[in-house]
Amino acid sequence: EVQLVESGGGLVQPGGSLRLSCAASEFTFNNYAMNWVRQAPGKGLEWVSTIDQGGTHTTYNDSVKGRFTISRDNAKNMLYLEMSSLKLDDTGVYFCAKSPYWWSYEMDYWGRGTLVTVSS
Repeated sequence: EVQLVESGGGLVQPGGSLRLSCAASEFTFNNYAMNWVRQAPGKGLEWVSTIDQGGTHTTYNDSVKGRFTISRDNAKNMLYLEMSSLKLDDTGVYFCAKSPYWWSYEMDYWGRGTLVTVSS
């Protein structure tokens, strides 16, 4: 069974930085695009970023463009999200999610999430 385990969340001040990680297992990681999705308290899911299977093509929600960087290490089966210049609105649970194809915005498996709290 596909497993995705996020880590790296925590409390950070506005303007600060944080790096999220997602450990993937039980599937051929380098065959599939991967995504980060977040959910702010009391709100719905919001797509954050997608990276293709090779790590060469990335896309971002306009709300995080220029501040967040998605990356992957296929040798280690790891997905990352580098977050900088964090804002209060970035608070939420961050999920990594697998796509069913080498490039797709569809998501078929999700992790349990890691909480990011941006607060002074």
